[in-house]
Amino acid sequence: MTNTDRSIRFQPGTTVVRRDVHAGRVWTAKPQRVIADTGHVLTLACWPGIEGLAPTTWIDCQRTGDDDARQQGLDDLAAGTWALGPHRWERTAVLSHYLAGEWFSVHCFQDAATGRPISWYVNFELPYRRHHGGIDTMDLALDLVVTPDLTGHHWKDRQEYDRLRQLDVIDDHLHHQVQQAQGRAISMLDNRAEPFAAGWQTWAPDPSWPLPLLPDDVDETGSAPRHRR
Repeated sequence: MTNTDRSIRFQPGTTVVRRDVHAGRVWTAKPQRVIADTGHVLTLACWPGIEGLAPTTWIDCQRTGDDDARQQGLDDLAAGTWALGPHRWERTAVLSHYLAGEWFSVHCFQDAATGRPISWYVNFELPYRRHHGGIDTMDLALDLVVTPDLTGHHWKDRQEYDRLRQLDVIDDHLHHQVQQAQGRAISMLDNRAEPFAAGWQTWAPDPSWPLPLLPDDVDETGSAPRHRR
């Protein structure tokens, strides 16, 4: 199945799982609520309280601010030796746009308590692949952070990207794809193309929405995880 296969469409209100998968193993998994699915653009929502899976080194870094744990996580990724642990999303609400066939996704981060816009966030990653449980991709470390009013931006995590290049997690082919994708993302931003066209998209999760849940088999990559509301 290719990332542009639109025979699978997700209904608004259902749960899908976004997974990062490297070398046949799950690196992260997070259940999210489907907001819209045109077949080309899949829009998902995440908010505090949602529980997923993440590498234990990344969880430790988030909890303690220890950069050594973050660096160890990169080495573990290259060696295929990472372990997963439970991770609860906190503080921000995120509206995410996944573009079929594209090497990046676009996210709107806002303060979950106040609704205050924080930033647009362009995440460079493998083009997503659809399956009945959600989508699979892989984060390629590099990010573009954009102000809510679209007037300024800066690059983030270039050092992590360079380290993954040194470790050959990002080979020459992937590097070329990311370079091209950077140009497309900047052009999309400059031209106010979708999903930037309408400016900041104010939203909030409905208090009546149940928290999306992970299926039990989410870390099995041989078959897609089962769908779960």
